[in-house]
Amino acid sequence: MQDETFLLEKLEVREQDLALRSLKKQNDRIDFCSNDYLGLARNKSLQKQINQEISHNLYAHGGTGSRLISGNHPLFEKTESKIARFHRAEEALIFNSGYDANLGLISAIAGRGDAIVYDNLIHASLRDGIRLSLATAYSFLHNDMRNLEEKLKRLKRRSFVVVESVYSMDGDEAPLGDMIALCNRYEAKLIIDEAHATGVIGEKGEGLVQQLGVEKDCFARIHTFGKAVGVHGAAVLGSKTLKQFLINYARTLIYTTALPPADVAAISVAYDYFPKMKEERKHLQQLISHFQRTNLPFEKLPSTTPIQIVMMPGNEEALTLATNLQRKGLDVKAILSPSVPKGKERLRITLHAFNAFEEIQKLIVCLQNY
Repeated sequence: MQDETFLLEKLEVREQDLALRSLKKQNDRIDFCSNDYLGLARNKSLQKQINQEISHNLYAHGGTGSRLISGNHPLFEKTESKIARFHRAEEALIFNSGYDANLGLISAIAGRGDAIVYDNLIHASLRDGIRLSLATAYSFLHNDMRNLEEKLKRLKRRSFVVVESVYSMDGDEAPLGDMIALCNRYEAKLIIDEAHATGVIGEKGEGLVQQLGVEKDCFARIHTFGKAVGVHGAAVLGSKTLKQFLINYARTLIYTTALPPADVAAISVAYDYFPKMKEERKHLQQLISHFQRTNLPFEKLPSTTPIQIVMMPGNEEALTLATNLQRKGLDVKAILSPSVPKGKERLRITLHAFNAFEEIQKLIVCLQNY
């Protein structure tokens, strides 16, 4: 019997802090917690098209090996070309997940002697990529352009700026225009994770970068497919040179079994489908505006995205409020420390195109009467 005391001691600390994580079963409550912003993960019409595509072309359900050995099915390159055209990029490279894309990209491109300057609220996958790189890393205050400039002006070497277009724990957007001006001034290379903008922001869900028309000012963009796109995987967008470099140096691409062709077919079908969902995006924006206009007895962060934040400092307090809402049939989750800093605990409410106004109103009334 192995001694696991050291594991139990750490788990006990989490339990004492009311921060012990566990896997939850799916339920039939009203969904206010998933990232399925457009409802595509549960969309029967999309699923039918995916099934027809897979059945018609007899696509395999196994990747068989890494893309560099046996897993590079022709459908990969066809789908990557479609994604690149849609996002107005020179090239796209598919990874198995958003985590793999971020980890592989950042750890590969930033070398010894380089600098990475990153927003202090970026996702854990980006932070892990930074940690695995050989670059020196500096954080700047969230969306604070003055603080970003202070960092950049001191650096006299190749620098990368790493941000998200929409932040998953606050629901706000990056000031990309000002950020690009600074990157151009100090010759820094801008990397933008569009995970929570893909499918939602822009006339066709193309993301914040294209909505602003600044795609040529980005060194790399990451679009993930497991949120509003409703399937799985991710793509890094950039130049032909960047794609070739990642094929040679991105360890999360080289040393893993490729996505099964059936999954790539699903990505391809989803890219035909979600750009047409203008009415769904319009309805979603109406729900967002309605929620933002409503007065609540809690601090509510400003957001024009599906991510709506109600601040509830303290793990116990946030858990109690979330549990109360769940008992009333509303699937709302609390975000606790250490996932967010202590004192910044919150409810992360996600709105969806399939949520009815009556459901949003029920949530508002429950919050107002808590």
